[in-house]
Amino acid sequence: MSCQLALRKIDRSNDKAGSDADLCTRKYKIGDSIGIGAFSKVKLGQHLLTGQRVAIKILKCQKMKDPKMKEKVRREIEISSSLVHPHIVRTYEAIETPSRIYIVMELMEAGDLVDYVSKKGILHEDEGRRIFQQIILGLEFCHRNMVAHRDLKLENMLLDSKGNVKIADFGLSNFMREGHLLKTSCGSPCYAAPEVFSGRLYAGPEIDVWSCGVILYAVLSGHFPFDDSNMAQLIKDVTSGTYILPNHLSPGARDLVSRMLVVDPTRRITVPEIRQHQWFQAHLPHHLAVPSPETMLCTHKIDEKILQIVHRMGFDKTQLVESLRNRKQDDATVTYYLLLDNWPSVFSSYLLAKSQGINGAMHTCYPSPRVVGHLFPGYMDYQDNFAVGLQSVGQLPDILANILRTLQELNVHWKSLESYNIKCRWYGLHGYPNCKINNPVQCNHYIGNELACSGNNVGSESILKFVVQLHEIHTNNYRLDLQRVKGPHFSFMDLCSAFLARFQVV
Repeated sequence: MSCQLALRKIDRSNDKAGSDADLCTRKYKIGDSIGIGAFSKVKLGQHLLTGQRVAIKILKCQKMKDPKMKEKVRREIEISSSLVHPHIVRTYEAIETPSRIYIVMELMEAGDLVDYVSKKGILHEDEGRRIFQQIILGLEFCHRNMVAHRDLKLENMLLDSKGNVKIADFGLSNFMREGHLLKTSCGSPCYAAPEVFSGRLYAGPEIDVWSCGVILYAVLSGHFPFDDSNMAQLIKDVTSGTYILPNHLSPGARDLVSRMLVVDPTRRITVPEIRQHQWFQAHLPHHLAVPSPETMLCTHKIDEKILQIVHRMGFDKTQLVESLRNRKQDDATVTYYLLLDNWPSVFSSYLLAKSQGINGAMHTCYPSPRVVGHLFPGYMDYQDNFAVGLQSVGQLPDILANILRTLQELNVHWKSLESYNIKCRWYGLHGYPNCKINNPVQCNHYIGNELACSGNNVGSESILKFVVQLHEIHTNNYRLDLQRVKGPHFSFMDLCSAFLARFQVV
């Protein structure tokens, strides 16, 4: 399989900052660690241009002295980047510096199946089936694209905020070639197939099926079919296929598990046969009933709405289309996929329509980041909120003056929280009976460190509170965010539309 989504080496000849961290933080804010491995750390990050949260896996090159280890990392990036599927964790880009490798991935907010099963105990069979269906659909996609995962386990099954499961960690994966067998012994002992322990050659899909059998057994029973602290005994149990099926499992579940955990790989059920199994087919969602299209077919389906938004952010449209079709990784395609994967379905079309026709403005609408703790100073925890942003090139004093002028025209009251962070309150047209969009009332909108208080009898539920933030992307290139804190959604959209119409983008 050919794929151009590989490591991008960074040229440091003109790098004034001089540190690897600066090379990544030009595009991402990097926060606290959310995971740790033998050779890497995973940190919470935020893409500066779109505001989307991501997971950033950071590997130190000094810990990868063995050339085979470096080749393994490159293969992991190539494989994970080539697989675009709803039930596979997406890899957006990988950046290589002399001392570190940064792999930017989809953020899975709900943890892994280990924590999920530990908290809930034995899952109801319907819930276990839903999880298993999603895993099999993701695995089927891997196999159709000639990839054997080889390390399927509960820890590598991650959940998003909606409870959907996605396959992660392709560090031990490899491409399969017609007529060629694999021989590397890999994977976790509790999940490893008998042929892995015996050192026999294998094709790839059959050992993934065995691991899925262990996963299904574990989510339905709360423990592993093969689990012994004595490694010799564990290997003996696996190679002999000695395990006990829980009595509470339905006949269909018992039949499927027993057909997956077959010692002889030639007699083991296959993924296509699993999909046809009666227990698997029960309550199968419609979108999972039809196999997903091939990866290369997906790349030709370009979302025109997202394409236009990325173009308005300053990227060349023709070049972006070419990069998407050729699966080339660059800043424009990363921005496109981040917006595509996180685009809100309810408000985006309304905001886009309201902001059409603004001459010279490069603007877009996107969901605001849901930031927790003290990851990004100046941000608040905006659950289920939306932001409108625009990009402007110019001198900072002119942009700040433009912002305050626009707020004043709209009768917005404000106070400064930081140099580039303004807390705002807007009473809307109903709060100012004499205020008209085309003939705004002139008044003093800034009063020391306190917000101006209107004498109008306006209910607190109709007051709109929002934050204006300015971020420097590059030299004299800024991104402006308007983020709703409290108040009616549609009032916020009206305000944003009026703001965009008046703000003079240079």
